[in-house]
Amino acid sequence: MSPVLLSARSVALLLRHWRAGSDAAAYEALADAVRVLVIDGRIPHAARLPAERGLAAALGVSRTTVANAYARLREDGYLTSLRGSGSIIRLPLEGRPDPEHLAGTVPVDLLDLRKAALRSAPGVADAVERAMRHLPAALAGIGYDTVGDAGLRAAIADRYTARGLPTTSSEVIVTIGAQHAIALLARVLVRRGDPVLVESPTYPHAHEALREAGGRLVSVPVDVRGGWDEAVLDATIRRSAPTVAYVMPELHNPTGATMTASTRRLLVEAAAAVGTVVVADETMGELRIDGVPSRPLAADAAGQVVMVGSAAKVFWGGLRIGWVRAAPDLLQRLLLARPTGDLGTPVLDQLVARELVPQTAAVLEARRHVLRDGRDGLVAALRARLPEWDVPSPAGGLTLWVGLGRPVSSALVLAARSEGVVLASGGVFGPDGGFERSLRVPFTVSGADRERLVEALARSWERVGGAAVETRGSAAAVV
Repeated sequence: MSPVLLSARSVALLLRHWRAGSDAAAYEALADAVRVLVIDGRIPHAARLPAERGLAAALGVSRTTVANAYARLREDGYLTSLRGSGSIIRLPLEGRPDPEHLAGTVPVDLLDLRKAALRSAPGVADAVERAMRHLPAALAGIGYDTVGDAGLRAAIADRYTARGLPTTSSEVIVTIGAQHAIALLARVLVRRGDPVLVESPTYPHAHEALREAGGRLVSVPVDVRGGWDEAVLDATIRRSAPTVAYVMPELHNPTGATMTASTRRLLVEAAAAVGTVVVADETMGELRIDGVPSRPLAADAAGQVVMVGSAAKVFWGGLRIGWVRAAPDLLQRLLLARPTGDLGTPVLDQLVARELVPQTAAVLEARRHVLRDGRDGLVAALRARLPEWDVPSPAGGLTLWVGLGRPVSSALVLAARSEGVVLASGGVFGPDGGFERSLRVPFTVSGADRERLVEALARSWERVGGAAVETRGSAAAVV
């Protein structure tokens, strides 16, 4: 397969803040900026960078600066230059060739906070034991299951009904996690060139899936405190008539914002008026700490609203179970399309989830206390140690969307890595980049790890405006 060729213009857009917060030589700062784009996954492995002359013109710097930056990237293992093939991005393996150390892993001594997730809920081990009792009956079948275990689908339907959205099992299919559900919906609903509405910032792998399906992304802003601008949301939907609108109406990731009742009404009414299918992702939506949770968006929908849910955030990330709640005709289209990507959800995982989903309310209540302690502890520590930052206290979810006040998120992430903490820069969450003034910080850490995180961020913050950040070392794609 030929490498993806990145244009000078597209790379220059990603590098718009490459000099922010760095006193290093220009070529060092440029190399650092490219490196963080690779670590974040915004420049993919095996992509071909533009020619030195073209990138220099797009950035307004000398060709020597770009040439020296490329040389530094080659030296550090992030770039391979081949005659006739150009400069190809690669992920350094630190001299360890075995697959265990491919992209996405970090040394064990690093605190990896790219993933916002909790440890396993206490009842998961017992659920596995109970699920094993049902395994002999499951073994009587062939094991390929694209629809989902009947008992699990019924439990998911009952959960929606209890939350104010009457649902039957015929309106639910089970997927291999929420990301699989989003990618499958994108493949079925989006044709090349279709306008697709997304929030900005948003969950990065969702906008990647929608773009990969051929969608032309149209974004609407979400503010950590103000939420969605209703006038902009309404105008964008009615003007662009998107085929799909992907939203996170409850405890939005990464901002933590929740749609007001009026915003929800506006969204579903505007979408219905232009024939837009709304995909409401509730992966974080039930992790509420303060206040009362809203009903599922589909409960108030005048048009077609598809709900996406997941067991991962509530119970355990290793339980790769998600689901889609939609009209049966759309579910049939998803099932017809599914075999080209997978042949079904693992049966044992479904048996475990079948035991757990009826316990969701109790598990959430127990999680609420843990989440409150984590949120309040991290908010207080960051506000005390870094008073110049804007540190909000969200009503739930798993993360803080911190305002840095300066466009230095990428530089800060590189500095933090050298302090032993791995984070995703703000730009990861922007469908079109940006968000260099923001940083997502999970509050799922506690005790000594929280102290380590805050001190690492404080030391990194001191370095961002001073000496150049030392960034050599292994890369890891953001997950």
